[in-house]
Amino acid sequence: MITLWQPASAALWQGRNDLTEADNALRIFQTIRHRTVFKPEAEGIALMGFACDEGVKRNHGRPGAHKGPDALRSALANMASHRGHDRLVDLGNIHAAPDALEAAQDALSVAVKLCQQAGMRTLVLGGGHETAFGHGRGLLDAWPDARIAIVNIDAHLDLRRAARATSGTPFRQLAQHCAQQQREFHYTCIGVNPAANTQALLDEAARLNVNIIWDTDCQRPEQPQAAMQIAALLAWADKVYLTIDLDALPGWQMPAVSAPAGLGIPLDTLLTLLAPLCRSPKLQAVDLVEFNPEFDRDNLGAKVAARLAWQIVHDWRTTNMHG
Repeated sequence: MITLWQPASAALWQGRNDLTEADNALRIFQTIRHRTVFKPEAEGIALMGFACDEGVKRNHGRPGAHKGPDALRSALANMASHRGHDRLVDLGNIHAAPDALEAAQDALSVAVKLCQQAGMRTLVLGGGHETAFGHGRGLLDAWPDARIAIVNIDAHLDLRRAARATSGTPFRQLAQHCAQQQREFHYTCIGVNPAANTQALLDEAARLNVNIIWDTDCQRPEQPQAAMQIAALLAWADKVYLTIDLDALPGWQMPAVSAPAGLGIPLDTLLTLLAPLCRSPKLQAVDLVEFNPEFDRDNLGAKVAARLAWQIVHDWRTTNMHG
């Protein structure tokens, strides 16, 4: 039994019906497998929401990200269903009660672990970046003997020291979890804004041997430094966990976050950067976090985030898929 879990509303999955044109004129709302009970399957991609912004509140950010999962479902629903999108299985949301972040993270970890052990990959829609501790810990626990590379697309290192978990602490928490399991903490953060990270955070990153790629080094499509880092981690890792904080995108493309970026990584450049990861069978888990519908403009942020999720799923390879 998964605590704090609810199925997503089936009403979120609706869109235009073009089946009168051809039997393959399909959209995601027509190919998604919507489940009303939490029961991991033997294959596919488990789409789950983490309806939580308790960590954002604790980190003095703008609340509203708890509405992100369902808003992104609605944005995905009417997009065309191409190769790979029929592997999506909607396994509902974990809902955080007020000031009960830790319980929600525990529930997400258990849900992710069960999905991974059953044979599914996991796509989690946040929620604040506190999502990453629950998701990442679930992956680590599901694969205790695997070398897992953590890749964070983010303007912030999220290695803060704090008395309680927040949206700014998840990777420090994952480092501590790895230390408890006596395994390597292999963390790469791409798109880091040096003006948004104190020297204390940079010192902590150095102590933990974090690989950093600055936002200024992510402005060209080829991004040679980031490409080399990704090639190296793919060579090292058995499995990869990719977490995308949407505030890594420029504020003009992604206004709907707690902390919009002044520079950021443009969407087309980010898609080029992510392609090798998403085409690798080692990619095991992905999340998109910090989407906040309260601050969206003309649904621009929802469309950008959904397009990113669409492309990741389209490119996501598994050991059972080729080509």
